Amino acid sequence: MKSTRLITHSLFCLSLASAMVSCNDAATSTDTKSDSTTTAAKMSLTQAPYGNTDGKEVIEYTLTNANGVSVKILNYGGTITHLLAPDKNGTLGDVVLGYDSLSGYQQTGNPYFGSLIGRYGNRIANGKFTLDGKAYTLAQNNNGNSLHGGLKGFDKVVWTGKTLSDSSLQLTYDAKDGEEGYPGNLHTEVVYTLTGNNELKIEYKATTDKATPLNLTNHAYYNLSAGADSTVLDHELQLKADKYTAVNDKLIPTGQLPDVKGTPMDFNTAKKIGNDIAKVAGGFDHNWVITRTGAGLELIGALYHPASGRYMEVFTTEPGVQFYSGNFLDGTLKNTKGGKTYVKHAGLCLETQHFPDSPNQPSFPNTILKPGETYTQTTVYKFSTK
Repeated sequence: MKSTRLITHSLFCLSLASAMVSCNDAATSTDTKSDSTTTAAKMSLTQAPYGNTDGKEVIEYTLTNANGVSVKILNYGGTITHLLAPDKNGTLGDVVLGYDSLSGYQQTGNPYFGSLIGRYGNRIANGKFTLDGKAYTLAQNNNGNSLHGGLKGFDKVVWTGKTLSDSSLQLTYDAKDGEEGYPGNLHTEVVYTLTGNNELKIEYKATTDKATPLNLTNHAYYNLSAGADSTVLDHELQLKADKYTAVNDKLIPTGQLPDVKGTPMDFNTAKKIGNDIAKVAGGFDHNWVITRTGAGLELIGALYHPASGRYMEVFTTEPGVQFYSGNFLDGTLKNTKGGKTYVKHAGLCLETQHFPDSPNQPSFPNTILKPGETYTQTTVYKFSTK
């Protein structure tokens, strides 16, 4: 595996514009050890039944810190159902899209709200790849391509939950050799941690007994207005990326990595999402190539909602991030929270990842996990106000 998969304890700060935190602030914000002894007693993790599927009980876990920030997670699909964060006046609001019941998350057409994605996040062209001389065929569930793990990816299975502490939840899943067409028995562990610094930390780990493509991520849809605004077009986004993966009309990478400078794809300086979205056919749904300073956890982007003051920073060990502007939401989803209508661009995703279609793109960073190796990925979403 390449060094981009290795977790280190160092934080390499990026030269982002002044909208982002300073190097010293960033190092403090992701140091979850620094506040662990003082806030441990103030953290809580509870659980409640959420239904049943496939003969297994679905449980909703709630992690809460001393600031009132909380996140609710299902063992079904590792799904983030709620994430409450304060605005500039201290008022808590739910900043992720979702449903009021398990049936919502299981309905046909659910766009992966809050879900863990695997084995392979994003698209694999024609649902096919060749590995070690053998051709593999996957489910073609998106315009003839394979998307987000296939017909029954990691988002649609019941994971085994385990409380690690008052602030950490571990989910594990064992995918069988041949499941959804992928080779190898794959053991995956994901740990969600809510810190006293209002960070949601997601740590991924996986091992396999056969070489297999692997690209794990989370597919939460964020709207920092907490429902006050029907779209995210007024949100300001910043991404530390000088290039992106160009795609064809089916959103499959062409292999080219164009420069963002001078194009609507340039978010190196924070700008409103609505400023240039009309200039991009279909809206934003691309992988940005992160401009990294090392192989560790780095600050790679930030999202800001001026009206509420909510500010979300994104740190990751991954080489890419898929910014999706909710282009396919059309107001037709049922059982949404409080019956709210999710219109086009109602939420956005920042999916930290390796690149789409990497098994068929030799020039892209490696996504093949081999026996004896351990896949790791860490992403942190930090919430504050300004």
